[in-house]
Amino acid sequence: MATGLVLAAGCSSSDSGPAKAAGGVSVVHKGKLTTCTHLPYPPFQFEQNGKVVGFDVALIDLVAKDLKVEQDILDTPFENFKTGAFLNSGKCDLAAAGITITPERKKNVDFSIPYFSATQALLATKKSGVTSLDDLKAKHKKLGAQAQTTGEDYAKKRGFDPVSFESSDAVLNGLRTGQVDAVVIDYPVVQSWLKDKANAAQFTLAENIDTGEKYGFMVKKGNTKLRQTLDKAIQRAKADGTYNKLYEKWIGPLPQGQS
Repeated sequence: MATGLVLAAGCSSSDSGPAKAAGGVSVVHKGKLTTCTHLPYPPFQFEQNGKVVGFDVALIDLVAKDLKVEQDILDTPFENFKTGAFLNSGKCDLAAAGITITPERKKNVDFSIPYFSATQALLATKKSGVTSLDDLKAKHKKLGAQAQTTGEDYAKKRGFDPVSFESSDAVLNGLRTGQVDAVVIDYPVVQSWLKDKANAAQFTLAENIDTGEKYGFMVKKGNTKLRQTLDKAIQRAKADGTYNKLYEKWIGPLPQGQS
């Protein structure tokens, strides 16, 4: 199954659900595994040549293959992942969007086992001279973050009132246009941005922030069969080397000590 998938624009009446996939797993649309995400969020999910690709997309493709269905991707607002609204309303089977597992979110949804250990990063404009969050505060510079994310939560806990942006693209544009001097966002996203020479010329990684975060895939509370299918696919991918290959393809070199 190809990792590149066309972004879902809607579903026709011929594929309306609910239905069953392999192993008796319920799906909202026959023959499909419908994934809620929030675009763009490279390298986890983003559009490339008219298709949605990325690390999360590739991992969920493995799950879809196990279920003998095709993955269908629906772009949704990120705040839905805090409440599980699109899962509870039956619009999606799961959510995959670089989502940190938190106690608050677990009140509304069930998570797969962790599939990614994440850190936050402070990305600053070079002209700001910012070298850390403490330095940013001392210099009275403006901080930005993506709305409803753990990066935004972390900034607030550190005493900041960050400018809130709807998407990661908006965060980056805020830096480019001088709306903010630095942003807190997931480190892999920063890695992806700095691969672009124009970004690398303007911005610098000021600080890595280890918050102990782990990503998981979300399902509707009580959807045990799908959650177990996700867990098995993650465990198998890590055991047979598929996970490492996808990590290196979409994110970069494996962290030291990981094999």
